[in-house]
Amino acid sequence: MVSRPLSASLSRALRSATRAPRPLRSFATAASSSPITQLTTLSNGLTVATEAHPHADSATVGVWIDAGSRAETDKTNGTAHFLEHMAFKGTNQRTQRSLELEVENIGAHLNAYTSREQTVYYAKSFRKDVPQAVDIISDILQNSKLENGAIERERDVILREQQEVDKQLEEVVFDHLHSVAFQGQPLGRTILGPKANILSINRNDLESYIKTNYTADRMVLVGTGGVDHDELVKLAEKHFSSLPVSSNPIPLGRLSHPKTQFVGSEVRVRDDTMDTAHLAISVEGVGWSSPDYYPMLVMQSIFGNWDRSLGSSSLMSSRLSHIISSNNLANSFMSFSTSYSDTGLWGIYLVTENLVNMDDLAHFTLKEWTRMSIAPTVGEVERAKSQLKASLLLSLDGTTAIAEDIGRQLVVSGRRLTPQQIEKAVDAVTVDDIKRVAQKYLWDQDIAIAALGPVDGLLDYNRIRADMSSLTY
Repeated sequence: MVSRPLSASLSRALRSATRAPRPLRSFATAASSSPITQLTTLSNGLTVATEAHPHADSATVGVWIDAGSRAETDKTNGTAHFLEHMAFKGTNQRTQRSLELEVENIGAHLNAYTSREQTVYYAKSFRKDVPQAVDIISDILQNSKLENGAIERERDVILREQQEVDKQLEEVVFDHLHSVAFQGQPLGRTILGPKANILSINRNDLESYIKTNYTADRMVLVGTGGVDHDELVKLAEKHFSSLPVSSNPIPLGRLSHPKTQFVGSEVRVRDDTMDTAHLAISVEGVGWSSPDYYPMLVMQSIFGNWDRSLGSSSLMSSRLSHIISSNNLANSFMSFSTSYSDTGLWGIYLVTENLVNMDDLAHFTLKEWTRMSIAPTVGEVERAKSQLKASLLLSLDGTTAIAEDIGRQLVVSGRRLTPQQIEKAVDAVTVDDIKRVAQKYLWDQDIAIAALGPVDGLLDYNRIRADMSSLTY
């Protein structure tokens, strides 16, 4: 969840027990490629990861925490996000004003965001200011004052943020999709939480969340660019050695919660005052560590994204884009493959003003899904692989993007695949792999549907669900 800026350089973008210490252990994830990702685990379980670029003048350092809104309950839903707001309101050592001035004086940028499974605090600074950046991050993570007055003031800020999110229809639809696909379970809740919770969350809730989730064994300190691994390890020992450890530590990448169950169901929020209908259809996807992760990404890339306003339908390789554009069935669509630690959502988000042909829109979309089980072509699979590699590898541009990649991978899987390994994994996907995953995850599988706007023309759920097994190609 990307959040509003606090100042020119301080912003938020969008988580007690003891055990016997163990010795440091260090290793690198690659032996011959340069640069490499070096890892060290401190005695309290904190992982330190770096990818150093010797000639870089800037660096990104941050802490990735294996906890987000999924670590909450119905009563405390919204706490992780609320806590992210409070991290910048002053610590026992720094007032809010002095924190902002300190960050600005070194020309750094301090950011944070909350997701369903992670909370992240990171800073981008000059190489020489890395020690100060680590000091600041450790301070806001461990010593936030959480003053009652600041908590009360922040409620209005979060409520305004919620109002802004409610205007982003894509965000609204995807929140609804999560709520039905994972109903009654932590992943089904929103990140900001309901209004009633935002108004009731108190200091005890925030402190309890910190005590439970801000533990060394659930954190990764990442440094990229102008950093030195051994120096960052020393900084970690200096600033994070007092972090508590979970009473029952679980290695990064291992499930620490019950398996989520996907529920085939739907939600429709009808609003005939809207000009366009918004529709998301999804099957259960795969988790980050699934062996089918990359085949599912390639299959998602086969469908890709399309927008009529870009005027490029005749140039798109996706057959679905040709079908939809030539029949004027939708304004745009976006395929997605969203992963979590143990599950995911794989599907498509469509926007249309052709309200009388929504049944055709759903029908032809699912017909193309079904075709993946029967007759994906070599050409479209190879194109999708090239497009996916470009998307994944070209996105690793800059120290912050690399830090994000390292932090996320280590938290969700306990290891980091190098760009070369990712490229190899994508290249290995074959037409038969696409058929296999389509037959496993798409053919005759339950679906979740979230629809918003003038959706009266959309077929009954059971009729749409029947298309998942009755279509032939």
